[in-house]
Amino acid sequence: MLGRIAAGTVAGLALIMMAGCRQAPEAASRQGVDVPVTAQVVQPTAWSDTLQALGTAKARESVTITAKVSEIIERVHFESGQQVRAGTPLVTLRGQAQQAALSQAQATFAEADQLYRRQRELAQQRLVASATLDTQKAIRDSAEARVAEMQSDIGDRSVRAPFAGVLGIRQVSPGSLVTPTTPIATLDDIERMHVDFQVPEAELASLAEGNKVEATSVAWPGRTFEGEVTTIDARVDPGTRAVTVRADFPNGDHALRPGMLLDVRIYRPERQALVVPEIAVVQVGRDTFLYRLKDDATVERVDVITGARRAGVVELKHGVKTGERIIVDGTGKLRPGLKVDARMIAPVDAPEPETLPAPVSGPAVRPAPATGAPDQGSEG
Repeated sequence: MLGRIAAGTVAGLALIMMAGCRQAPEAASRQGVDVPVTAQVVQPTAWSDTLQALGTAKARESVTITAKVSEIIERVHFESGQQVRAGTPLVTLRGQAQQAALSQAQATFAEADQLYRRQRELAQQRLVASATLDTQKAIRDSAEARVAEMQSDIGDRSVRAPFAGVLGIRQVSPGSLVTPTTPIATLDDIERMHVDFQVPEAELASLAEGNKVEATSVAWPGRTFEGEVTTIDARVDPGTRAVTVRADFPNGDHALRPGMLLDVRIYRPERQALVVPEIAVVQVGRDTFLYRLKDDATVERVDVITGARRAGVVELKHGVKTGERIIVDGTGKLRPGLKVDARMIAPVDAPEPETLPAPVSGPAVRPAPATGAPDQGSEG
């Protein structure tokens, strides 16, 4: 019985103490004691935003090599993975029939040209009518065109690299029958790589050509690739409400390959912004506000619009001005009109933008990406 009485007494004392703690600020206010808080003056500081997205690497130039005609392969001049120059012969197709037709066309042209020259001399002596000379000239020109046609047909029997690059895996062998739809090999110019990614249309105004871009890949743990924005698409996708952005990356060692998935971060130009500690901003439902310190040492509530968040600080886009004093610590015990005893602290500086995390080697479960989502917390 004594134990129950003692336990009840302790519980009652605890409830009384908790109630007293909750009522302390109100009691202090009624008794004229100012509530102690921490405050700071809002000052602009250098701020640099970043946007993060997932991008796909693409070669600057890329093509699948095919033949223009259907024919048997006579010789293959390359190996898989070989680096070639523009115009390098890759495959030679059989062309004996075309060579024979070319010889015939050249003989016909030679005969027609010789006859034309003779008739031209006779025409100068007025021994041949002009109409006869014109007819022979047309025959000569037709034979010459036939020669050019056969030379072009023979040229189609030699498949050449349209530009300098790296060949993929060879898909054909000598003796194979190829058609215009038969892939011979792929050819990619990967000295420089394009990386395409999407950014929400809400961030379109903050993008510009020349923005610095960094990317990482699981294929190269611990390595960061640096590039810059070169193109912003002229259209916004009406389905995703996102715009495609292309960045250019130097790739002299061919570490990046077409089709690779990259984590991309865009560094936007530095600007001046009002930045305060996150603890100063109060979120109640959909309302976002802070407490501003007035000249008479009382506080008032100010609705604000926040921007990017990083490393414990938040950008204020609307609601306060430079030079105003705000409450940083102790907002939980404030209400509008309450008088406070403010201890001033120095304004915070914006932290450096976060670098991309080092990718892990090996399989990993990737979170569902918010494509092009800003590197920031939720508004307010």
